[in-house]
Amino acid sequence: MTLGRMNRVYLELGPKKVFACSVDWPGWCRIGRSEEDALENLMHYVPRYRVIAERAGLVFEPGDPVVVERAKGNSTTDFGAPAVMPELDAEPVPLDEAARTVAVLQAAWAVFAEVGAVSPEELRKGPRGGGRDRDKMIAHVIEAERSYARMIGVRHKPFKLGPVKDTAALAALRADIAEVLGRPSDGAQMSERGWSARYAARRIAWHVIDHIWEMEDRAT
Repeated sequence: MTLGRMNRVYLELGPKKVFACSVDWPGWCRIGRSEEDALENLMHYVPRYRVIAERAGLVFEPGDPVVVERAKGNSTTDFGAPAVMPELDAEPVPLDEAARTVAVLQAAWAVFAEVGAVSPEELRKGPRGGGRDRDKMIAHVIEAERSYARMIGVRHKPFKLGPVKDTAALAALRADIAEVLGRPSDGAQMSERGWSARYAARRIAWHVIDHIWEMEDRAT
C-alpha cells in the first residue's frame, strides 16, 4: 500500500512551540521553536518513521511537506504534546484510511514492545537529569492509552502494569481501540467531549512512537 509522495502537514501553534503533524501518517509529529524548525524536525525523522510504516506494510516516501492548516495550540503544545484537534480532523474517514491507520498503530505497538524488551531498565538521564526509566515509561504509555481510549468511547478498568503485566487486559484494550478506529467515521467526536477518529489515531500513535524514539535514544 502507498500514498505516493503525499505529505500534507498541519501546524499546531503554541505560545512558544510549534508542532508539525502529518495528516495522513498517524503519529508522525515533531516539535520545534518555529514553523520552519518544526517542519525541519519532522523531515529529519523520516527514516525513523519509515520503520513503523514498513512494519505496517506501507510504502513511506513522503515528498516535501505542504502545510494545509494552522491550528491554535496552548500550554500543552509548549509542554511537548499535540493538544488540539485541527478542523481537518472533522472530515470523514473512509474504510481504506481507517484500515491503514490501524495497521500503523498496531505496528507502533509491536515496535514499542520490541524496543522495551531490549532496552536496559535504567535509561540515560536527560540533560537536566530527568526522564522515566524503562518500566515506568512502559507503564506510562499503557495507562495513557487506557485514558485516551475513553475519548473514543472505549472503557477498561485499570490493570496491573508492574513487572508481571496483565497481558490479556492490555491485548483486550488495544483490540477494542483497533476495532473502533478501524471503522469508517463521519468525522464527529466519538464520545461526549471526546476526540474524532483521525485525531485519536494520531494522538495515540504519536504517544507510542514518541516514547519508542525516546527509549532508543536514552538506551545508548
